Amino acid sequence: MNETIEKLKGTPFHLEENIDYADGSVVSQTLLKKTTGNITLFAFDAGQGLSEHTAPFDAVVYILDGQARITIGGKENTVSTGQMLIMPANVSHALHAEERFKMLLVMIRSE
Repeated sequence: MNETIEKLKGTPFHLEENIDYADGSVVSQTLLKKTTGNITLFAFDAGQGLSEHTAPFDAVVYILDGQARITIGGKENTVSTGQMLIMPANVSHALHAEERFKMLLVMIRSE
């Protein structure tokens, strides 16, 4: 695990300050990785995204900065700063950044 994240344990911090945008890229920073799920920060530059895929567990997306277009099972959603969205397990989803955005992704394994 990243030393910076390890030092943050037990100390309040602002999520969006712990990941930076990179031109033309998607940046990720794992905060916790357990057998029961993961918590990861992401920063998407404009025009970037994640192509359609499925995951075997539920996933919660919380937008920290900007706005994302998230498609779940063919339904398009616009999710903005301060909003969250739950993506159900085994349903196809995709993310696209029409503008830069940062998000927290919490994945929890389904039973």
